[in-house]
Amino acid sequence: MPLLIDQQPVSDDRWISISDLEQLQAQAADTDLIVAWSLYQEQNRVLAERAGLLGIAIPNDLDVNQLLPLLQQIALVALDFPSFGDGRAFSQARLLRRLGFQGQIRARGDVTWDRLRFMHRCGIDAMEIATDRYTPEMLRAFSEISVRNQGAADDPQPLYRQQEAQV
Repeated sequence: MPLLIDQQPVSDDRWISISDLEQLQAQAADTDLIVAWSLYQEQNRVLAERAGLLGIAIPNDLDVNQLLPLLQQIALVALDFPSFGDGRAFSQARLLRRLGFQGQIRARGDVTWDRLRFMHRCGIDAMEIATDRYTPEMLRAFSEISVRNQGAADDPQPLYRQQEAQV
């Protein structure tokens, strides 16, 4: 599965995704893991003792305020985009950035060309794209539209404030 990080293709992903206890026990202590939220809740003490970096994959109906006590301990949050019509993960990304999360926010699931720019504007800096949907031309999605009317995670000033600063 192709991965974009900071708007560039990356060939080597150091993160291993796990969703159950058996997979967790099979990993070396220094492996960087993306752990399903349900597994994290069950095994948080065990995970806190590991040497590798910790990422958490959350469902798109989770209130991100539940992550607030963890934001300094985790390096990655993976967000679920289950379908084109379900945009709750956009809001989760924006809220995570507003809460001060500085780590990687990764989009998973229905990640398509026409959503890449909006994902980036909301604070998502990594995107997993299905192999059958990926083309190198997808990188143009980040620069297709040059004017941004509203403020967002990538530039908090709305267009009219940007114009005032130039006068």
